[in-house]
Amino acid sequence: MAKYQPFRTVDLPDRTWPDKTIDTAPIWCSVDLRDGNQALPIPMSVDDKLDMFQLLVEIGFKEIEVGFPSASQIDYDFVRRIIEEDRVPDDVYIQVLTQARDHLIKRTFESLKGAKNAIVHLYNATSVLQRKVTFDMGKDEIKQLAIKGATLVRELIPTLEGTHVRLEYSPESFSDTETDYALEVCEAVMDVWEPTRENRIILNLPDTVEWIPANKHADQIEWFCRNMKHRDRAIISCHTHNDRGTGTAACELAMMAGAERVEGTLFGNGERTGNLDIVTVALNRLADGIDPGLDLSDIPRIRSIYERTTGMSVPPRQPYSGELVFTAFSGSHQDAIKKGMDRRRAVNDPDARWEVPYLLIDPKDIGRTYESIVRINAQSGKGGVAHVLSRDHDFELPRSMQPDIGALSNKIADELGRELSSTEIFEAFEQEYLRRETPLAVKRMSFSYVDNGVDADGGPSKQSLQCNATVTYDEAEHQIEGVGNGPISAFVHAMEAEGWRDFRLTDFHEHAIGKGAETEAVAYVQIEVPDGRLFWGAGVDTNIDLAGTKALVSAFNRSRG
Repeated sequence: MAKYQPFRTVDLPDRTWPDKTIDTAPIWCSVDLRDGNQALPIPMSVDDKLDMFQLLVEIGFKEIEVGFPSASQIDYDFVRRIIEEDRVPDDVYIQVLTQARDHLIKRTFESLKGAKNAIVHLYNATSVLQRKVTFDMGKDEIKQLAIKGATLVRELIPTLEGTHVRLEYSPESFSDTETDYALEVCEAVMDVWEPTRENRIILNLPDTVEWIPANKHADQIEWFCRNMKHRDRAIISCHTHNDRGTGTAACELAMMAGAERVEGTLFGNGERTGNLDIVTVALNRLADGIDPGLDLSDIPRIRSIYERTTGMSVPPRQPYSGELVFTAFSGSHQDAIKKGMDRRRAVNDPDARWEVPYLLIDPKDIGRTYESIVRINAQSGKGGVAHVLSRDHDFELPRSMQPDIGALSNKIADELGRELSSTEIFEAFEQEYLRRETPLAVKRMSFSYVDNGVDADGGPSKQSLQCNATVTYDEAEHQIEGVGNGPISAFVHAMEAEGWRDFRLTDFHEHAIGKGAETEAVAYVQIEVPDGRLFWGAGVDTNIDLAGTKALVSAFNRSRG
């Protein structure tokens, strides 16, 4: 199509960045209070900005772009307030943005008086489109604007007595500027500012509009780093947007290509499709076993403050941060997650290697709970339902029993047309297994030992267990009794004496739930009826003998439909 043409970037056939790995976290700079704020339908109030600033400090950002004080009175007042109220920690640099225009630069310096540490961030547009459409200026004119602005910045630094000033320059829309020309302008600014190895300039190379694929952006960064003079006197910074949906990839490939610093916002708030999501890139480092350098251990709280102060919402599928990112509805996914979590519990080592299918990181490491991992709807499977019953209610269902309750839950979710809560799943389990009282219901039951006499070798006498029970069968009351080598066996013989036994026991499991005086026994019994069908039952009681017989009655009643 003639209407759209790819932007031509540098030719770098010997690129090296694809063979690089990211093994350290970058320098992080939050631009939530400037770039993020300017993208809000209703910009943050000063109080909201204060809350956001405090959050960014708590997370661990050491460089925070706090505003565009020459362009907004609110931004100017905010910068003055955090300085005058001594809200900026000694190890944090506040960054302010200004265009390369004299009156804006002067106003910016006025806003910084009294600051301990500050980064003055100068920029001007350099891209082909900006030169052609916005400014109608040639390359040399654009470069002279940058030089003139940089010169004034240098002259004004002494006016900030007692402030440690660092300098940053951005050729706006770097990614759609000819890379050799962007380097020419940046080096012209460096000539004015004369950075040293000890006091390096920040050269921010923004992907202001994501015109090019992420790999081409990495080529630009590597070419720039290779060809610039005095590479050791500059910190290369990237600032990617997300117009092509690959802002995170563009940032990470840029880091592989030489970028040491990253600008972005919490959850990617920004113009159009947004800025880089710093939370995603930082937690990608965590997933790779690298300290991200930011405290993201309570994502729900961070998200809550962000949503309150910005009025924005974090999408439910936002990587790491969204409400549903650790949630599985698919049955096969749920089964794999349950197995992984069960295996991890058995290892019982919080520092053991994370190996849970479908979960990139442990949700608890970022303040998420396990309750949201598995949620049940009509697409869910046996493993998911079993996981919920285990996680929330301590019922450890035998594997061959799980398809039954899984199918039941799916049927209910399908009929309701929605997700089932944990409570609803347990209520369905109770109704189906623990409260099945027809046709057979036990009213009273007791066990006593009976003497069997001598054994076949004339040895000492042995004892069996006798069951005496009051039951109703098809609503008629019966007194029944039977003898066996255990409580379930005795009860089965009692049923057999009444002519009710047309099954055989095929499986039995038991475990305890609760602790101390609240401990109960749970039993699971499987029976097989003459046509080969298998039925599971479950029973709960403080007495393990009664729990087993209740489970048998549950299975019997389920076999009767």
